[in-house]
Amino acid sequence: MEAPNRPRVIVVGAGFGGLNAAKALRHAPVDVLLIDAHNYHTFQPLLYQVATAALDAGDIAHQVRNVFRRQRNVRFRLGRVTDVDYDAKQVVLEDGDRLPYDYLVLANGAVYNDFGTAGVREHAFVLKDLDKAVKLRGHILSRFEAAAVDPTLVDKGALTFVIVGAGPTGVEMAGALVELFQRVLPPEYPELDLRVARVVLVEMGPEVLPPFGQGSRRYAERVLRQRGVDVRLRSAVVSVTADGITLKSGEFIPCQTVIWAAGVRGHPLGEELGVELERGFRVPVEPDLSLPGRPEVFVVGDLAAAKDAEGRLLPQVAQVAIQGGKHAARSIVKRLQGRQAEPFVYRDLGNMAIIGRSAGIAELSRRLLGIRMRGFLGWLGWLFLHLIYLPGFRNRLSAFVSWAYNFFTYDRHARLILAMGPGRGFPLPEEDRPAPAEGEAAPPAAARRARARGTPGEAEPPAAPSTREDALDREAAARAGVPAVAVAAERELVRAGRDR
Repeated sequence: MEAPNRPRVIVVGAGFGGLNAAKALRHAPVDVLLIDAHNYHTFQPLLYQVATAALDAGDIAHQVRNVFRRQRNVRFRLGRVTDVDYDAKQVVLEDGDRLPYDYLVLANGAVYNDFGTAGVREHAFVLKDLDKAVKLRGHILSRFEAAAVDPTLVDKGALTFVIVGAGPTGVEMAGALVELFQRVLPPEYPELDLRVARVVLVEMGPEVLPPFGQGSRRYAERVLRQRGVDVRLRSAVVSVTADGITLKSGEFIPCQTVIWAAGVRGHPLGEELGVELERGFRVPVEPDLSLPGRPEVFVVGDLAAAKDAEGRLLPQVAQVAIQGGKHAARSIVKRLQGRQAEPFVYRDLGNMAIIGRSAGIAELSRRLLGIRMRGFLGWLGWLFLHLIYLPGFRNRLSAFVSWAYNFFTYDRHARLILAMGPGRGFPLPEEDRPAPAEGEAAPPAAARRARARGTPGEAEPPAAPSTREDALDREAAARAGVPAVAVAAERELVRAGRDR
């Protein structure tokens, strides 16, 4: 229970910023309410590993209530904040509930930005949520299953996978996909020549990994090309359809999978805060990360337009969110003590990325001696750092075991196609079942319903002509009191054994 007369801090978002803000208030004389649309924290840097079957969804997600099970001043509420009433000091939830606050920390994060490109919202996949990563994994694997049944689909782009954006997410996704196609899947698809599977990495700029040093950018591009990735630099996508993408040059690339990693924008909640947003739909903040004119409201992480000493926007990366969340918590404590909050100073720790097995890049900042590592050492450094920051001991152990298993066996155990269909387990009534996809034959029952409604449908196939064996089966079934199909099945088994 909340203590009476204690200030209430509402933290919106259980990402890196919100989680660390709530943790940093452990010893503060406040009651914290953490609100998120999911009951788990997602370790977003590893979403692409779920999408490429390297890790299970549960390896990179941790229940929020479990994180704070020993922090007595934190409560959690499942919900989505849609607005903030500054005058009443209340947040408004999607279901209409209004919750009061004394201090508010907005850590909603970011969503992908389609930059107005036609067809992206309808046809492209993004990697910001756990359920989207699981859906993308199923889609990727289903393309191979479809091509195994109908190899002509390869010419229509079934095994061409286009990644738009060559930042860390795009590069890591490309490296993971080619390893999946070249090392893992070939023994399981003998009917397919998987050398025809393509990964196309499209980048509008002149180089991959723009945040990294020039040497690292060149190394990453070289490794990607050596491993079979078709890297397209200085190429902009102008439209995306269900059949492929069109580049600014006019070239059309047939494909059935487009992964959009071209950039992010601030969460849509920022547009409801009554302030003029900055570049990338980010919310302007004071040096201490508070909202201008609202010293009790803080904005942290990808949503905040926080700047460095030179006035440049800070990158939308996990470390900025982690440090910003902790700073907001310290500022709240100082305000409670009647002290002035200090400006936020981001301490850059460096950049890391991996291109695939034994190929990684680690560029540590000057405060960490400015060490540069590439190749196997960079790959190990990346694994070690992500194990440290992955929340939960079980998550760390599971990820470590999976990575070790993948490394030594060239296998990925999480290759599951999970179709999240309607219903709760019982068969759906005929009228509630999904309609067949376009071009797919309607089942006989669907055809009968179509005829009953007077609408065109697939005609039910004519019954096979009755034979003497069928008549004998029906007589034997009537005497035994069993279905005729059971007698027919037994007859076929006997015949098969006799033939052997």
